[in-house]
Amino acid sequence: MPIPETAPATSLAPGTAPGPLIVEAMARADTVPGFGTDPVATLGWCVDIAGRAPRLGGGSTRQLWELLAATAARDVSAARMLEPHLDALGILRQWGDAAPDRADTLLDPVHADEASTWGVFAAEARDMTLTASEGAGAWRLSGRKPWCSLAGQLSHALVTASVDDSRRGLFAVELDSRGVRPHGGPWFARGLADVVSAPVDFDDVAAVQIGPADWYLSRPGFAWGGMSVAAAWWGAAVGLAETLRTAAGADRADQLALVHLGRVDAALWAARSVLAEAADLIDAGESDRIGDRLLAERVRGVVVDAATLTLAEADAALGPAPLVADERHARRVADLHLYLRQHHGLRDTARAGRLILEAAAG
Repeated sequence: MPIPETAPATSLAPGTAPGPLIVEAMARADTVPGFGTDPVATLGWCVDIAGRAPRLGGGSTRQLWELLAATAARDVSAARMLEPHLDALGILRQWGDAAPDRADTLLDPVHADEASTWGVFAAEARDMTLTASEGAGAWRLSGRKPWCSLAGQLSHALVTASVDDSRRGLFAVELDSRGVRPHGGPWFARGLADVVSAPVDFDDVAAVQIGPADWYLSRPGFAWGGMSVAAAWWGAAVGLAETLRTAAGADRADQLALVHLGRVDAALWAARSVLAEAADLIDAGESDRIGDRLLAERVRGVVVDAATLTLAEADAALGPAPLVADERHARRVADLHLYLRQHHGLRDTARAGRLILEAAAG
């Protein structure tokens, strides 16, 4: 039998009510048929909400991350659609600030407007290469790009491509362009089943360069965006913890249920605190004192550990019944499990260790 669930608390300031943006966003989500499972309808909601969302690093980073967390607590797949759309808009605004004389007309060649739906395709694979070449003042993309989420439903994307043997550039493309061929798979995923992430072939596709070569990776917002993903992980885990709390409060629950709940609560409280501190450092312009990339690795490491613990404790506390009889719970567990794979485990931990040594040496 499905476990009843109340609205989880996803504020980064404990004990505070959701802000007007989140209240409105969740109310609008109630009106979207197939919220989280219908990509086209959900992306329309993303465009609507993104127009009201604060800017990452613009003084309201807590509120932005709370929006992502609240969305993930409601539906993990919806957050997986909202986060890259917001990330792309933030990247475009950041470059627009650096090139204000071109900001208003920069995207005209790819026919982007306020109704555009955006993805960010920046993954790399050894057996797939996407190259960018310039001729007659225009850029063209050719090759194959892996892990392009929702390429068949989005209107536009920011895509990284090699500009030479050692550097990558960032390019805006119109996904309806001739020469863009999204693959439908393989995608046998049980989690994020409706957020298909498959290769896309580009055959001499027109593109607009966003920033100079390597700008995408070197800008402070790159690390900040990684923490936005962590905010969504945290929100998804908070939603799962609310199911655990409801079960622990049932008449038949034993003391072990309280142990599972207590362990999860402590881990998620620590993750919340880390996100709140990081948001404040970013907005105060002080994150570079620590190092944006080191800060991001620390935040992501703490959050992924808390979310992983939440999944394990929920499995132990709730058993198999909700995984087979509660569609909402089963989908949340599967979605979160796959979403967390954006963290690369011990490789990311090793990267954090390397950054720690570099900071000490500096």
